Amino acid sequence: MAEKMTEFQKMRSGMLFDFTDKEVLDSIMHSKQLCAKIRQMSEFDEGYRNLIEELIPGIPKSSIVISPITCDHGNGVKLGEHTFVNSNCTFLDGGYITIGDHTLIGPDCRFLTPQHPMNYLERRETKETDLPITIGKDCWIGGNVTVCPGVTIGDRSIIGAGSVVTKDIPNDCVAVGNPARVIKRNENKV
Repeated sequence: MAEKMTEFQKMRSGMLFDFTDKEVLDSIMHSKQLCAKIRQMSEFDEGYRNLIEELIPGIPKSSIVISPITCDHGNGVKLGEHTFVNSNCTFLDGGYITIGDHTLIGPDCRFLTPQHPMNYLERRETKETDLPITIGKDCWIGGNVTVCPGVTIGDRSIIGAGSVVTKDIPNDCVAVGNPARVIKRNENKV
């Protein structure tokens, strides 16, 4: 099955793929060119929203992304309704990065899906895997947070500023630190 898949399809499937493949590089180039244009604008400028919608296809009208933004592909970022992404966030989205409805992302956050081989000889090759990141609904990701490959953060959870999330965080938790650890459970009552 993997032999019939393109390198781009392998990338999106979390399989080992060649990141120098033309289709992969074309996608990166398109994203980098859009990000460069967006960097020169604010969300209030004419044409800004059109560029964001080209970078992140399917972004809901209710979601806001503040410039600047950096993406490897952009088309691997899936934002829910009423999601807010503050300035200077980085999305290395070879693997899908899914962010739920009503989630707030602070400035300078990084979402990193690439996972390089552990063996140093294999790291010399132009191959990696990309593991998806999922952020639940109604989350608050504080400023300068890094989310590592393959991590899921549950609904209504809060990640403290400056944290590095290396493992899954359950629903309704507050997690802080490097590596991020759950320090309390939230009693989210409506």
